[in-house]
Amino acid sequence: MTSIAIDGGQSALRLRVLPTGRVGQGPGYVHGPDSIEHLLGAVRTAAAAAEVAGPIEVVALGLTGFPPAREVAEGLAARIAGLLDASEVRLTQDMVTAHAGALADGYGVVVAAGTGLVCLAVDRDGSWHKVDGHGYLFGDAGSAFAIGRAGLVAVQRARDGRGPATKLADTTLDPVTLYRSATLVDDVARFAPEVLRCAAEGDPVAAEIVVRAAHDIAETIDAAVSALAGRDAVPVACVGGLFAGAGEQLLGPVRAALPARAELVPPAGTSLDGAERLATSPPGPYADLIITHRS
Repeated sequence: MTSIAIDGGQSALRLRVLPTGRVGQGPGYVHGPDSIEHLLGAVRTAAAAAEVAGPIEVVALGLTGFPPAREVAEGLAARIAGLLDASEVRLTQDMVTAHAGALADGYGVVVAAGTGLVCLAVDRDGSWHKVDGHGYLFGDAGSAFAIGRAGLVAVQRARDGRGPATKLADTTLDPVTLYRSATLVDDVARFAPEVLRCAAEGDPVAAEIVVRAAHDIAETIDAAVSALAGRDAVPVACVGGLFAGAGEQLLGPVRAALPARAELVPPAGTSLDGAERLATSPPGPYADLIITHRS
């Protein structure tokens, strides 16, 4: 029987068909009253691109914008089951699939940083603790959105003469025009690579933004590690598009600011790999974090 793994992020939704490995992609999460309909449309688009044909045995999804109300999440799982002709849907937050993909034995801390940022700590007894993931207005410290926003603020300050000169201001982008964008959060996050580039070229304003983001990420990791029992070293994996793009430019200052118990380890896989694990294996330590719908 066929199963499906889905990683629904803010920038894109990715789908993998199992066991064939065919992939498809749809648009990312959009904030607003129509977010559920938009998500279902993204799943439909990705499934068509991957040439999905039912019936499907299990669909496992890790989603940005996971519905906070259980009844809404259960309703979404039921609609996905109908959309994909699936016997079972396992629906969870993207932080869970990130953790399941990155740490093979399920113990430790995973920071998932792309447009947003969320951190999940799972202890040996299966208890868990979430840090940040509060969205672009009230959290996501150190995320691509946070870096991009800080860079665009620096652009406006430099252009106004209120702040120091910076290479960032060479952009042709007028940040004020982004207010009208329906994809504002993603658009702002897309400025993060420019901040990283200018920092690598020695621009002090951009470099300060990167260091500040690294300290924010290290602070989040510290809180997550402190939530786990014992005094032994805790494996910490950093995953997501932000780390993939920045590499040691961001990981270096993060590592330097970490608490003694935190031990950075390379991730075993991606969030999509984690969704595949949840589609093909028992839930293990993630059981309490998954909404299951059976048709």
